[in-house]
Amino acid sequence: MARKIAGPEIERLIQLLGRLPGLGRRSARKAALALVKRREELLLPLAAALGEAAEKLRECGNCGNIDTLDPCAICSDERRDRSLIVVVEEIGDLWALERAAVINSRYHVLGGHLSPLDGIGPERLNIPKLIERARDPVVSEVLLALSSTVEGASTAHYLREAMSSIEVSVSELAKGVPVGGELDYLDEGTLSAAIKARRRM
Repeated sequence: MARKIAGPEIERLIQLLGRLPGLGRRSARKAALALVKRREELLLPLAAALGEAAEKLRECGNCGNIDTLDPCAICSDERRDRSLIVVVEEIGDLWALERAAVINSRYHVLGGHLSPLDGIGPERLNIPKLIERARDPVVSEVLLALSSTVEGASTAHYLREAMSSIEVSVSELAKGVPVGGELDYLDEGTLSAAIKARRRM
C-alpha cells in the first residue's frame, strides 16, 4: 500500500491531476509539486482561472463548441466563411484544425461518433442541429472532418444519408489522414494536406 506523502488537500490535488489525459500518478505528483512550490506564480492564478472557467463555460447553442460566449467566438466571427461547415467529432478536433490554421470556416461539433456497441446512436449526437444548419441557403458545403476509424466512417455514412435530400455538397477529408488516426494527434502538415485534398462524397 502506497504511503501518503502529504496532507489531504495536496493528496486530492494529486488525485485530480492524475485523472487528466496523459498524466499518471507520477506525473501528477510532479505537477502538484511544481504548483505547490510556485504557489503565488502558478497555483493561485491557476485556481482562479479554473474557478472562472467553471463558472462561465457554456456550450454554443449553434455549433456545440465550448466557450464563455453563446454563440461562441467562432460562430460570431463575421470573417468566417459561412458557406462551409466543418463537422468534427469532439472539441479537441476543432482545436486541432484551428491550430493548423488551414481553413477559415464555421464548425459543428457532434459530441462523439456513432458506436452501437457502446450504446451511442444518432439521438446521442448533435445531428439535428447540423441538419438544420445544412438547410441554410448560405451553406454550400459540409466537410466531414471525422477520424479515420470504423466509428468515424459509420458516422460519415450516416450523415451523408441524412443530408442526401439537402441541396448541399458533402465532402470528407482526404485519406492522407491515417486509418485509425484521430485528428487531435495529427501534425499541422498532415491536417493541411487533408483539408486541401478533400473530395466530394
